[in-house]
Order: sequence, then structure tokens, then C-alpha cells
Amino acid sequence: MSLQAEHPPLVLASASASRKALLEHAGLRFTARAAHIDEAEVKRAGQAEGASADEVALLLADLKARRIARAAPDALVIGCDQLLVCDGRWFDKPVDMAEARQHMLALRGLTHTLVTAVVCLRGEQRVWHHVAKPSLTMRGFSEAFLDAYLALEGEALLSSVGAYRLEGAGPHLFDAVQGEHAAILGLPLIPLFGFLRQHGVLLA
Repeated sequence: MSLQAEHPPLVLASASASRKALLEHAGLRFTARAAHIDEAEVKRAGQAEGASADEVALLLADLKARRIARAAPDALVIGCDQLLVCDGRWFDKPVDMAEARQHMLALRGLTHTLVTAVVCLRGEQRVWHHVAKPSLTMRGFSEAFLDAYLALEGEALLSSVGAYRLEGAGPHLFDAVQGEHAAILGLPLIPLFGFLRQHGVLLA
């Protein structure tokens, strides 16, 4: 039994394991294809032009979806992107464990926002988009805790903006979390599923 219509096929324009897991656990049939774009350059250009984090996250999600949609004209392509913003600073995924530690120290004791964008394209035409903005307040943890946390999680942290995974040991870091759990993991499922139901992709 499936909650999903036979057509159109769904394609997730992402190599993210967490995003794939979210859709799989919800029972969706889809294929996942990595979309390679120069994210760092897009972010630099956006900041230089004074674009907001919302605008840049949407642009990145759209660019990823378009890269895949060209080769899948009959599919509904889902593109996603996420930016972490804290006190006006945009954080990227850490390149190594030393940078992960720096990011954690910069976020310690502060509230940050995960600007999480999703777009849907059909035949290279954008038919829907949404931006979710969960907020997370990191507690004032000790250096000893941080060292233990980094050792426990290891290089898995390098695949996550902010250097934490709520599906792992990440909950130890926070005093407060507001927003949809799936949006924090990179894909706002509640609004996405609402759109898919309205367009007959999911059973209403």
C-alpha cells in the first residue's frame, strides 16, 4: 500500500543522507541525484550583493533542482539548501575537526537560525517553494564537554552545517529547539507534503 500516486516520479536533487532518510521513512518512492554547483561562490556573490539568507538559500535550492531537472523533464524535482545564521554570520559545513570546534565555540550560548529552503520544479519550471526557519539555542557547555562531544561524533560532523546532528548526539548541545524536526535536518516535510497533496502526488 502506498500513499503516493504512480506519476509523476519524484527526484531529490541532493546527496544528503539525512534528507534521503526523511523521505524513505515517510514511505515515498523517489530517486536521489547529487547536483554539483559551486555553493561557496553563490554564497559569496549573494552576500556581496546584499542578498538575504532566505534569498540565497532559495537560489541554491533552485540551482540544484534545475541542474537535475534538465535530465528529468517528466519528474517533479525537489531541491533543498540550508544556511546557518548566527548574529549575522553565515556558517558553512566545517572543513575539518579544528574548524568544527571553532564553529561550536562561536555558537555556544547563542541562538541561531537554520534557514532551510525547498523548491519543486516540473519541466524546469518552479511550481512551489518554501523557507522554514527553525531556531536553536545552544547551551553554555564546558570545554571538557566539547572535547568529549567532538571525539564521540567524529568526522560525521563535517557533513553538517553547524557541526552537529540532532539525529546523533546533537541534543546534548541545546537548551531550546523551535521548529519542525525535519526542517532542522534539512527538509521541511509538513509544508512539502501539503504541496504534494494539493497536486495529487500524495493521497489527500
